[in-house]
Amino acid sequence: MQPGPRLSGKVAIVTGGASGIGAETGRVFAAHGASVVLCDMQDDLGQTVAAEIVAAGGTAEYRPLDVTDEAQWTALVAAVEAKYGKVNVLGNIAGVSGRPAGQTVQASGVMTGVALTDMSLELWNRIMEVNSTGVFLGTKAVIPAMQRAGGGSIVNISSICGIVGSFANAAYHASKGSVRIFTKATAIQYARDQIRANSVHPGFVDTPMARPGLLGNESGKARMDATPLGRFGKPIDIAMGCLFLASDETSWMTGSELVIDGGMTAN
Repeated sequence: MQPGPRLSGKVAIVTGGASGIGAETGRVFAAHGASVVLCDMQDDLGQTVAAEIVAAGGTAEYRPLDVTDEAQWTALVAAVEAKYGKVNVLGNIAGVSGRPAGQTVQASGVMTGVALTDMSLELWNRIMEVNSTGVFLGTKAVIPAMQRAGGGSIVNISSICGIVGSFANAAYHASKGSVRIFTKATAIQYARDQIRANSVHPGFVDTPMARPGLLGNESGKARMDATPLGRFGKPIDIAMGCLFLASDETSWMTGSELVIDGGMTAN
């Protein structure tokens, strides 16, 4: 038996929807019956993904969004609710790595990224602003709409770096760790409204953002060696986890962590 659409009739906002995990999640959500609003700051790419979804028979549109801007979030949710009548799902997927351009190779046992003492306050703040504050603002914006809809599902992309540490990029770890705990706080505060919040913790996934640290260099080899299933993740691997959490199949699941990492954190 083939399963039917798992998000039939639902309205979903997906940030980071122009590429990588966000784009694939938008495609999967639409394939399972959701009306999808893709949001990003890469307008050409975002419009292309939305057009591909529509061409495949799905319902999707692209809207530009700076996830660090509260006014933009407020306007977005109001527009989506006015057009579609409700908001059922939020995928907080937009994020930045903070890795300096060109820094791709592991040297002397040190992973790619910026050492704590070399990190500027400006870089720290930028990573936290997008990865952590952006999740807060998106969650804050959709909760009233989800309350009016009688409930909803918030899916926040964290990382295995929100669970374990590594040799560098403390700001990225801090931002993803904050998403993990913020998700739990959201889950507890809004369970009475049937609003569920869960976090997803990808391992090393081949996306445009992560690719410089994965392919053709020593860093990538070390990360592959640390992944028991012997391959890097694909965006579809994470998108299917997001689909699970967005669907009513997880109606009794909130405040949880879904780790999708090829077995890395099992070591």
